[in-house]
Amino acid sequence: MNQSRDVATILEALPYIREFHGRTIVIKYGGAAMIDPVLQEEFARDVVLLKYVGMNPIVVHGGGPEITRYMERLGMKVEFVEGLRVSDADTVEVAKMVLVGKQNKDIVLLINRQGQPAVGLCGDDGLLFRVRKQLAAGERDIGFVGEIEHVDVNVLNHIAQDYIPVVASVGADSEGNSYNVNADAAAAAVAAALRAFKVIFLTDVEGWLADPNEPDSRISEATASEVRERLGGISGGMRPKLEACVSAVEDGVGAAHIIDGRLQHSLLLELFTDQGIGTKICP
Repeated sequence: MNQSRDVATILEALPYIREFHGRTIVIKYGGAAMIDPVLQEEFARDVVLLKYVGMNPIVVHGGGPEITRYMERLGMKVEFVEGLRVSDADTVEVAKMVLVGKQNKDIVLLINRQGQPAVGLCGDDGLLFRVRKQLAAGERDIGFVGEIEHVDVNVLNHIAQDYIPVVASVGADSEGNSYNVNADAAAAAVAAALRAFKVIFLTDVEGWLADPNEPDSRISEATASEVRERLGGISGGMRPKLEACVSAVEDGVGAAHIIDGRLQHSLLLELFTDQGIGTKICP
């Protein structure tokens, strides 16, 4: 064991722990970190550590790959437009079953097992999310895909006093229609409503890559205006993540981070080391 290295790591983390004490950190949980059993355990341990050192972590999760697997097993069509899942009523029903009935509870159990109580929620609970229909670019109707109009922060603040909230990204409109909500957008909306110190997106890439085919082209830091200028040339799953980062930062969040959730303890490495490991979007 390299004790000097371990001590140096702790000393490097201390100023950040002091600065972040009492701050709200919203974490969008997704990708490989939700699938690999080892990464699942490490993620839960990291979130519990944040709570132990005085932060207020709030987890927002999707579950795209799992929803896709269930849809394929049921012989349902799977289609995406600009990173958003085309969702008819049956798709939303499957999404709610997977996100709320299975994955949300699995995450809660993982966190509970690491020593901190967690509470699972979705946008329907306590009228947490009020949503409206979202259209894709070109005003294309992609079904029951919702855009969050309002987040009831009182629900989250009340629960976060004693528990770690775990929020599934579904919601309903004023007429009670259920909608699938992009988890990146949901995390950004939660972070903005809470005026969070940071929002962190776990992905399956090293961060925002200048060239998607070059893993070494990671952009370590950019401003929201710089990202917005380049959004037109970005497609696939990275686009909604970058849009969520820009939205969160422009709405008052201190910073947004895109990190590689395939790396163990990526959350801690991004928060508590000088160099960081992902892409940071600043005001």
